[in-house]
Amino acid sequence: MGMRRKADLPTRTCAHCGRPFAWRKKWTRDWEQVKWCSERCRRSARSTA
Repeated sequence: MGMRRKADLPTRTCAHCGRPFAWRKKWTRDWEQVKWCSERCRRSARSTA
């Protein structure tokens, strides 16, 4: 299995900013629980909740 194009990866919409983001290798085990596109959105979402 070689390199994949970014367009072939699964995507989600960020729960905070609403932007789409693609799967990352570091999220392999946790992809079902990933809600935010970045650490900044995660922190912002927690402070407003």
